[in-house]
Amino acid sequence: MRKLVVVLAAVAVLGAPALAQSRVTGSRHTDNSQQTDDRKQKKAAAEKAYKAYKDALRTIPEQKSSDPWAKMR
Repeated sequence: MRKLVVVLAAVAVLGAPALAQSRVTGSRHTDNSQQTDDRKQKKAAAEKAYKAYKDALRTIPEQKSSDPWAKMR
């Protein structure tokens, strides 16, 4: 009986955070059109940043492969 109580308590303690994360209150929801506009703007900004990153990588010159034993052969 004691083991059963301990196991049930452990399940309750470990299960509580998972249950709390799944609950969503209605007050957090905003207008869907505003969310989609925000998402579109964030996606466009992310794509612009990614393109700038790729362009910056293209400006870096290719490195020569180094052979540390080249002079020893």
